[in-house]
Amino acid sequence: MSTTTASTDLDTAPAASRGAAAGDLRRLVVRALRHEVRTPDALIVNIALPAIIMILFVYVFGGAITTGSSGLDYIDFVVPAVLLMAGGYGAALTAVNVAEDMTRGMIDRFRTLPIGGWAVPASHVAASLLRNVLATALALAVAVALGFRPRATPADWAPALALVTGYVLAVSALAVAWGLLVRSSQAAGVFSFVVMFFPYVSDGVVPAETMPGPLRSFAEHQPVTPVVEALRALLLDRPVGDAGWIAAAWLCAGVLAGVPAAAVLFRRRTSA
Repeated sequence: MSTTTASTDLDTAPAASRGAAAGDLRRLVVRALRHEVRTPDALIVNIALPAIIMILFVYVFGGAITTGSSGLDYIDFVVPAVLLMAGGYGAALTAVNVAEDMTRGMIDRFRTLPIGGWAVPASHVAASLLRNVLATALALAVAVALGFRPRATPADWAPALALVTGYVLAVSALAVAWGLLVRSSQAAGVFSFVVMFFPYVSDGVVPAETMPGPLRSFAEHQPVTPVVEALRALLLDRPVGDAGWIAAAWLCAGVLAGVPAAAVLFRRRTSA
């Protein structure tokens, strides 16, 4: 009887203790990271794409783009947006990993194991966080090699890291929810294109003040703009202003929307 219960409703499978739950999560995170290593094409794209974008904007388009009232060199202006692209794109691909787990029989295997169901989606979020914060650090190293010189003080680096981590966490949580909502890995991949779109239509690549009316209004009021502005201010030791708390509010909203949605959708997908 107990075997039947565990094999039909993964979400209600209890962990024996907190230590067991932590062990389940750790093993599933390692599994997710190993999966990334075994698919080097996705890993290479995740790391190389932001570097290519940075080189393209700085050396190909940079001479033709002005930074408006900010008065910054273009590389200083665009690097914060590219850092978010680096973390956000990889985090968005989590949707594909989740969708593949749901459609390729992996969840059926998990149902036969005495693990808490919450650990499965949580492991995807945790693995994405580790992987994409590292990808952002690598993108920052590329930026420095290209001439970017951050002027952040020690007190600025902590909130800058918190912003990047919060952005990756919010996108990862929403990606898990999207991966559980759709029914194929192809549909799940749409989320990465949406995430990549927002930094382009923000104050990250070109100043929002140079855009035509409706587009400018969208760029000024969408969630990526305050995150970019706050990160730019922190990295260049400039006043953060209202961008800091607005960015924090958007990121908290993303996490608070993504985590419960993922929990509900996972329960529905795995219930008998």
